[in-house]
Amino acid sequence: MSLAPRVVLVHRTTEYEELVARHGTHGQAAYFLRSRGRDIEEVAERHRRARRALAEISSAVPLTWRQTQVERADLDRFLFAPEDVVVVVGQDGLVANVAKYLAGQPVLGFDTDPGRNPGVLVRHRPADAGVLLASALAAGTGADELTMVEAVADDTQRLVALNEIYLGAVGHQTARYRLGLEGDGGVVEAQASSGVLVGTGTGATGWLRSVWQERSSALALPHPSEDRLVWFVREAWPSPVTGTSLVAGELAGSASLRLTVESEQLIVFGDGMESDSLELTWGQTVGVGVCGQRLRLVG
Repeated sequence: MSLAPRVVLVHRTTEYEELVARHGTHGQAAYFLRSRGRDIEEVAERHRRARRALAEISSAVPLTWRQTQVERADLDRFLFAPEDVVVVVGQDGLVANVAKYLAGQPVLGFDTDPGRNPGVLVRHRPADAGVLLASALAAGTGADELTMVEAVADDTQRLVALNEIYLGAVGHQTARYRLGLEGDGGVVEAQASSGVLVGTGTGATGWLRSVWQERSSALALPHPSEDRLVWFVREAWPSPVTGTSLVAGELAGSASLRLTVESEQLIVFGDGMESDSLELTWGQTVGVGVCGQRLRLVG
């Protein structure tokens, strides 16, 4: 017998919950915020909206389906199954956080705070959960296949991200490495910089776009479903032994950006999750390019 679908409700701890956990009580948290010119009621109301949305979506799950919940901090320890329907309840960034752990499962994003979130990835309202869940596994259900980016080290370490991958030093200090494009005639440049950013069309609405805009770059940012990435070197430093000629470009299809570490340690992390990173040491090489897997975002 095949298993009934399982809905995995992904959420994160709210700001209100973090404040109460840090200060011990609602009153202490309220006093802390007042001393900084903020009202805890605003934070508490967002918390209530988030919890109401989670409850409403949970109650809309078909009775014959299974369901479970996972908090963002526990994603790296959660085992997703092929029959799962992943329901993200919260902000756009939470979809990116969960994407790296999936292998083709459909994803539904529900916005708990419309007007505050851009809604690029959390496109739906909790009231629509019943209809959307019922059709999530049906043939012909419209889903966007969003391009992802991956980094693969020479020791087989691998990292996948939906928005962007950052390669650099711990604490974003000066990183030293050699950079080149695979298959580009062996052109390699030694660099010292604040790190390298490689992103997708989905990431082109966030960190990647801020770098692109700041530089007034002539590169065309990719579409979220396009098999193309763009990359930027942040604050490359010219010196007698380091250059600044390879500071931006694009990676289409199977093209790969290659980086060889020339310092004691560099890290590689995706979608802002620095706590979940690859660690590379002197002489190691990592390649970054378009990932073979995609995120299936419904609606």
